[in-house]
Amino acid sequence: MIHSPYIRKPASVQSVMLAVLLALLPGVTAYVVQVASVVVVNLLIATVTALAAEALILMLRKRPVAPALSDLSAVVTAWLVVLCFPPILPWWVTVLGVLIAIVAVKHLYGGLGQNPFNPAMVAYCAMIVAFPSLMSQWPPAGQIDFQTQLDLVLGGARQLDAITGATALDAMRTGLRTSGASVESVLQQSGTFGAVGGRGWEWLALGYFAGGLFLLARRIITWHMPVAFIATLAVVSGIFWLAEPARFAPPLFHLASGGAMLAAFFIVTDPVSGATTPRGKLIFAAGIAVIAYLIRVFGAFPEGIAFAVLLMNLCVPLIDMKTQPVVFGHRGSRP
Repeated sequence: MIHSPYIRKPASVQSVMLAVLLALLPGVTAYVVQVASVVVVNLLIATVTALAAEALILMLRKRPVAPALSDLSAVVTAWLVVLCFPPILPWWVTVLGVLIAIVAVKHLYGGLGQNPFNPAMVAYCAMIVAFPSLMSQWPPAGQIDFQTQLDLVLGGARQLDAITGATALDAMRTGLRTSGASVESVLQQSGTFGAVGGRGWEWLALGYFAGGLFLLARRIITWHMPVAFIATLAVVSGIFWLAEPARFAPPLFHLASGGAMLAAFFIVTDPVSGATTPRGKLIFAAGIAVIAYLIRVFGAFPEGIAFAVLLMNLCVPLIDMKTQPVVFGHRGSRP
């Protein structure tokens, strides 16, 4: 039950964004400990870039700068871009991705609250299309020292075979395309995998899940999108797995690998580019899960969440129009 007080003061943009940043901290901590500590440097680079770009665009538009910088929305976008990118990317790719998110996606559509597409997902898709090789260079979890990671970020020589490895999703997809391979044999042959997902990345998924629960408890987000996304991804992957377990990975693998938990609580739930009605939120998130799974298993990219989000962003006006609640006192009438 909901307890008093029943009338609450509207949350400010700054308080919401601060809560999102705090919710990301468990996942970021797991990232630092389990995968690549240089992500902290990337977060700093991205944050400075986002704030500088935001200030410059606002000055060019002759809009107040201080309120926009202090609302932390640009910082949240910068962090999400970094957490979606490989941690050993050259610094300039991170800068370019953040500039696309802030300048092209956010401000060219009118600024905060006006963008029809998720800025971080546009940045990811643009970079993976423009620089597919760099965006595929993920370090083996916890196996590269900080100095080597920093050298790679700052432009050091990239000895690919020595410093990079396949993600769990990529290793699974590539392994299953080998003649006679099964899910069980792929899991046994590669050190990329942990207990249920990618080694090290399971802790990130747990961290993002914990952060998501914090957002739910604070009522920053509603349950509709996270539950619909996680449940749909589990059901769809479960159906394929039950039909042919040797060929398709189980649901836990898909939930604990890649960016599933980050997407469920921090990407899909974007209040600007996502659906706004209760039923619409369920449809929107479920659609993302279905498309993401199909791309993961049958597509050209091992991770399909970013493309799925953008495709469903296109459907938001139609989803919202068709799921508007009935106007009170008018049977079957919708606004």
